[in-house]
Amino acid sequence: MAADTLFHRITDYAHRADPYPLYAELREEGVVRDDDGSYLVGTYHEIEALLHDPRISSDRRNRTVPDAAAVAEEGLSPAFIGLDDPEHHRLRSLTMRSFGPPHTPDRIAGMHDDITRIVKDLIGNFADKERIDVVDDFAYPLPVTVICRLLGVPLEDEPQFRQWSDAIVNGIDPTPGEDPEERSRAAAEARKAMGLYLGGLADQRRSHPSDDMLSAFAGDSPDGQLTPLEIMTTSVLLLIAGHETTVNLITNGILTLLRHPDQLARLRGEPALMPRAVEELLRYEPPVQMLPQRTPLADIEVAGVTIPKGAPLILMLASGNRDPRRFRDPDRFDPTREDNQHLGFGSGIHSCFGAPLARLEAQIALNELIQYLDDPRLVEDPPPYRRSPVLRGPRHLLVEYRRSGARGGR
Repeated sequence: MAADTLFHRITDYAHRADPYPLYAELREEGVVRDDDGSYLVGTYHEIEALLHDPRISSDRRNRTVPDAAAVAEEGLSPAFIGLDDPEHHRLRSLTMRSFGPPHTPDRIAGMHDDITRIVKDLIGNFADKERIDVVDDFAYPLPVTVICRLLGVPLEDEPQFRQWSDAIVNGIDPTPGEDPEERSRAAAEARKAMGLYLGGLADQRRSHPSDDMLSAFAGDSPDGQLTPLEIMTTSVLLLIAGHETTVNLITNGILTLLRHPDQLARLRGEPALMPRAVEELLRYEPPVQMLPQRTPLADIEVAGVTIPKGAPLILMLASGNRDPRRFRDPDRFDPTREDNQHLGFGSGIHSCFGAPLARLEAQIALNELIQYLDDPRLVEDPPPYRRSPVLRGPRHLLVEYRRSGARGGR
């Protein structure tokens, strides 16, 4: 197997800090077939069309040759992110009843004050420091605290969730040249363990309900009810998706702002710009770089290339976000960019379920942190990155600052 195909280079850890020149190469090629039979698409308009195409499946079981993840999870109930309509719609709709409009329209907005308090408490821990790791000290604990509260998980169990989460995320890593079966088996075992834990909590909520999503999942609904197994898989999905992407969004955000001190200074003076800045971060440095689990249900033509039924289809969202045929000056970070219909949260029926919560967390977190840090400086640039090419972000982000002039916090 050739070691220098475009997909090999994109997923090679050596390019994790800056994959964008490779994405530009992908866009020039149009559609690229890798030596393992998978097809890469990296242009904005083609990706967007495929995300809305009913001939494109999210169910790995529709592949001509089942992949390692599908085999490892055989017998498990798939989460709705890996299903197609109508089953996807049924599960997503039941889950949405307790998460957002129209049934619980104020759940996310009502978390604003809670999230702000969590952020300020985390920043309060910096009082005696002149150096922090944005990941371990801030970006990781914030979303895991928020999602645990939302679901009703005791925070003292957070360390165990980190182990499970890491194994599950590693299971979706498509790095060529590495044995995917071992990662997939470990991910399946972690998913089972986390599901059993969350299912046990949901059972407790049936007799002692509270104002959390596990209680809502376990309760009766006029539109139907999630089975115990569906509660497990849906809860695992929400915990992983609601946490992992937000860690990267916040960390990539701080890294980008420290690399653009003029924009950081502007956002300090104009905090009302932060919602638009977060949208630009989702375009410029998206936490989800690619969707590796799509499969055509029929032969399809994309940019003059026929992709056969059942072939692995990989949609390179981060490449589409830098497509000059869609975005003017796409390699420039512009927090005031208009017409910013990025692919940071995907699109179509599988658009990110937790996008409103991720946006709110990132806006509050970035606003508070940049107000606090006085004269912040990156200790290492580029920082060390996580292994995954799918969920891309720094593993650590060390920042030094002047303690005496701290701006905000508590």
